[in-house]
Amino acid sequence: MPNDDYDEPEYLRKLFIGNLSFNTTDDSLKEFFEEFGQVVDVVVMKDKQTQRSRGFGFVTFSVSSMVDEVQKKRPHKIDGRVVETKRVVPKDEVGKPESKMQVKKLFIGGIKGDMTEDDLRETFGQFGNVVSASIPKDRQTQKPRSFAFVDFDDCDTVDKVCLHKDIEVKGRRVDIRKAVDKEEMRKQE
Repeated sequence: MPNDDYDEPEYLRKLFIGNLSFNTTDDSLKEFFEEFGQVVDVVVMKDKQTQRSRGFGFVTFSVSSMVDEVQKKRPHKIDGRVVETKRVVPKDEVGKPESKMQVKKLFIGGIKGDMTEDDLRETFGQFGNVVSASIPKDRQTQKPRSFAFVDFDDCDTVDKVCLHKDIEVKGRRVDIRKAVDKEEMRKQE
């Protein structure tokens, strides 16, 4: 069982592992991921009737930086198969269609007039490599709009940012979510 005496919420320290070999066990999964740090919980999900692996599992580390290390070193091969590693989605986000989508662009709401693209790069650069940051302008007034976009080089960075609820730019809390094309959203529903 996971120990709840950790400084960070479990969802920041936990990974979903997909495409597992049916031969992968809790022990072999733990052994593989211990290379990245202290594993506090591991489970290969099994069919209730047959007890056979369902081909996916979860690994929980003692600190979230270990999840970052795992994600930096993708792809991973366990028991002869390349596995998919993804950050878990908090329970309150699971039903949202965009939670499953893999995107490299972040939508930021609540942008104030004195915030700049450099402020966005500085804030979000803490999470990963920022490819671009833009604050669209109103077509008529040419004043900055109240939202922005930040592009990253890896969809995992967007997943990581979205797990953090209280992000501030220049001392002001902003709203963040995956920037998802409307057409893509329709496909997911």
